[in-house]
Amino acid sequence: MELDTLFAISPIDGRYRNKTLPLSEYYSEYALIRYRIKVEVEYFIALCEIPLPQLQSFDKSNYKNLRDIYGNYDRNAAERIKAIEEETNHDVKAVEYYLKEQFEHIGIGSYREFIHFGLTSQDINNTAIPLSNKEAVEQIYIPYYDDLMLRLRNFSAAWATVPMLARTHGQPASPTRLGKEVAVFIERLETQFNQFRSIPFSAKFGGATGNFNAHHVAYPDIDWKTFADNFASSLGLKRSRTTTQIEHYDNFAAQCDALKRINNILIDMCRDLWTYISQEYFKQKIEKAEVGSSAMPHKVNPIDFENAEGNLGVANSLFEHLASKLPVSRLQRDLTDSTVLRNIGVPMAHTVIALQSVLKGLDKLIVNYVALDADLTRNWMVVSEGIQTVLRREGYPRPYEALKELTRTSDESIDKHKLNAFIDTLNVSPEIKEELKQITPFNYTGI
Repeated sequence: MELDTLFAISPIDGRYRNKTLPLSEYYSEYALIRYRIKVEVEYFIALCEIPLPQLQSFDKSNYKNLRDIYGNYDRNAAERIKAIEEETNHDVKAVEYYLKEQFEHIGIGSYREFIHFGLTSQDINNTAIPLSNKEAVEQIYIPYYDDLMLRLRNFSAAWATVPMLARTHGQPASPTRLGKEVAVFIERLETQFNQFRSIPFSAKFGGATGNFNAHHVAYPDIDWKTFADNFASSLGLKRSRTTTQIEHYDNFAAQCDALKRINNILIDMCRDLWTYISQEYFKQKIEKAEVGSSAMPHKVNPIDFENAEGNLGVANSLFEHLASKLPVSRLQRDLTDSTVLRNIGVPMAHTVIALQSVLKGLDKLIVNYVALDADLTRNWMVVSEGIQTVLRREGYPRPYEALKELTRTSDESIDKHKLNAFIDTLNVSPEIKEELKQITPFNYTGI
């Protein structure tokens, strides 16, 4: 039955289907079967390249036909494999039997028993799944990330000299620059992204319990460790060399933790931007047909940043579970990893939805210079830090206390005139007084 988004249990395949559809090429059951076929086919070809004695006569011109099995993979192939699985009650064995059918169809049936030779299911799964995840990261996640970073860098450059009141503990603090505050998130994201990209996509490929038992007993003179290292490397993966039946998932857990940290930074950014919008530092571009509130026609809600925050939170809860669960398995293997692995695409989907929302929200931002200037004008007291620091330089007695008394005990707000009047009372040279009067909320923004 075709998926009807109105009846989907998960919003990933329902409300957000149009946003997550490309991920189905990497994380769906359909995709997993294709990646399993690819690993099985490429493994058979690698055996031919050794070659095993029984595969010396294999005509290498058939490599193209073999690769066409996964290259031309379609719904009919997937449904045939699922039909076989109904009989075998084993998903990986169904792929093996399907490939044996294809070998017969191609006319190379005499070599069919070297499909899945010496392997266990997890040699296929723990190679196919990291391969699919790697390609999804490279082809879906990273382009969104790169797009986000480009927008942020452009904003940071465009707003590099725009003064803005800072707030620490929610209270007015030493002024900053809007572009610099964007740069804070750029640096944080770059640091965590580089750490994420440094973590290899790890595969397990070593037989039933990781020792190449079957391989070694059949062909004891072949260096199976080196063979497996090279095979994993040919797929862009790094083989975990000492394993049980399954990949130990430590690198995958590290990737989940790294993605979670990136998402946490994005949550922080979304909340800051949401707050700046509420302070009217930003206006939002209005789409004529959009409705902000069902009851209040005037509202333009910052829904994109709210949507992103929610999806990032869901993603992180799942990344947290994947990172803590997958590296833990009883003895040489229990089945819990298989159940959990099927959900890898879920946090990635929520992350991609969030990235799309962030990008949409950023595209709506319009700097409200009037509001930024007005907030600075209302808060001349924030330059007191600079004034008392210059006075410290000049050896003025108790400058901090003098400014504290002025800024905390006045019944009226401190403006430019009151501050200048205070400066005139100081026992310092006219040159120092003039220096102090040059400090304003608009230029006291540091470097």
